[in-house]
Amino acid sequence: MALRGGALCPAYGLPNPLPSNRSRRNAGMRLVSSATATAAGRQKRPQNVGGEFFVDRRCIDCDTCRWMAPETFSRVDGMSAVTRQPSCEEERVKTLQALLSCPTSSIHTEKPTKEILKIQNMFPLPIDEKKLPGIYHCGYHSERSYGATSYLITHPEGNILVDSPRFTERLARNIERLGGVRFMFLTHKDDVGDHEKWSNRLKCDRILHSGDVEVSTANVEVQLHGEGPWFVGTDFELIHTPGHTEGSVCLYHKPLKVLFTGDHLARSEQSLLEICELYNKQSVSLQLRSVRKLLDIGFVWILPGHGRRIEFRDNQEKISALEAFLASKEPPCARH
Repeated sequence: MALRGGALCPAYGLPNPLPSNRSRRNAGMRLVSSATATAAGRQKRPQNVGGEFFVDRRCIDCDTCRWMAPETFSRVDGMSAVTRQPSCEEERVKTLQALLSCPTSSIHTEKPTKEILKIQNMFPLPIDEKKLPGIYHCGYHSERSYGATSYLITHPEGNILVDSPRFTERLARNIERLGGVRFMFLTHKDDVGDHEKWSNRLKCDRILHSGDVEVSTANVEVQLHGEGPWFVGTDFELIHTPGHTEGSVCLYHKPLKVLFTGDHLARSEQSLLEICELYNKQSVSLQLRSVRKLLDIGFVWILPGHGRRIEFRDNQEKISALEAFLASKEPPCARH
C-alpha cells in the first residue's frame, strides 16, 4: 500500500519478537500495582460516591471515562467523578477499561484487583464488530495528547494506527497480534503523544502534514504538502481540514464510510456536532470552511480524537446535520 499524492513509503517490516512469558507476567503485575491505589494514597475527589471506584483530583476533564463508562462516571464541578458504582459485570468491565484508558491515571480501586490483567488484554477494543469490522479503540489515552483517542485500523494491505496512544509494551504486543502497523497517521500536532516510541517499536512510517511539523516531529517519514487530497492505497483518502491547526487532516475509510477527524469535528456531551473553538490555532472561519468540505464526503461515522463518536442513519442525515451546524455558526454571507 503506497501513499499517492505524497511519497512512496518503504515496505512494512516484520514485528519484533515477543518477550518471554515470565516478562509478560512481571509487566502485568507491575501494572496492577500502579493502576490501583488505596484511598489513603490518593486525593480522592469528595464528589465521588462511596464504593470501590473513585477519581482523584488530577482529573483533566478529558471526558474519556464518561463516554467509555457513562453508567459510572459523570461530570461534577468541572471534573469527572464516580456518581454510581458498577452494578453488574458489564458495567464493571467498562469501568476498568476506563481506568486503564485514563490519561492521568486518575481512576482507582480501593484495593488492588487482579481483574486488570484480563482488561489489559482486551485492548485494542473492537468498536463495533458488525458495523465497523477491523476498527479498534486503542485505549491507554495519553496525557501528552490531552487524553485524545487513538484507533487501530486493520487492513489486508497494512494496518494504520490513527494518532498516538500512551506507549505500553503490552499494548504493542497486542497490536502485533493483530498484524502490527504499517502507517501511523497523525491527524494534527496536538495528538502525536508517544509517536516516536511507537514508530521505533512497531517499525511503522508516520504521516503528518508539513504545516504541523515541529521539532518533536521533524523526523516523521512522510510529510504531506499542499492541500491534497492524498490517498493511501485505494481505500483511504486524506483530506486537508485546516482550522484547528494549519496541518489538520482527516482520514476517510471509504469502504466502511468512517471519517477519523482528530480535533476537527466531534460530538460533545451537549451537542450533536462541535468544533473546539477555544483551542484553535487558526481561525474559526477557516475551520468552518473545512467542515463545509465534508458535505461532499460519503461518511456516516465520525470517530474523533477528542469528543464522542457519531453514527448517522445515512448520508442524507449526515448532510442535514452538517448544514444545520454550519448555519448555526456561519454568518449568512459565508453560506454561498
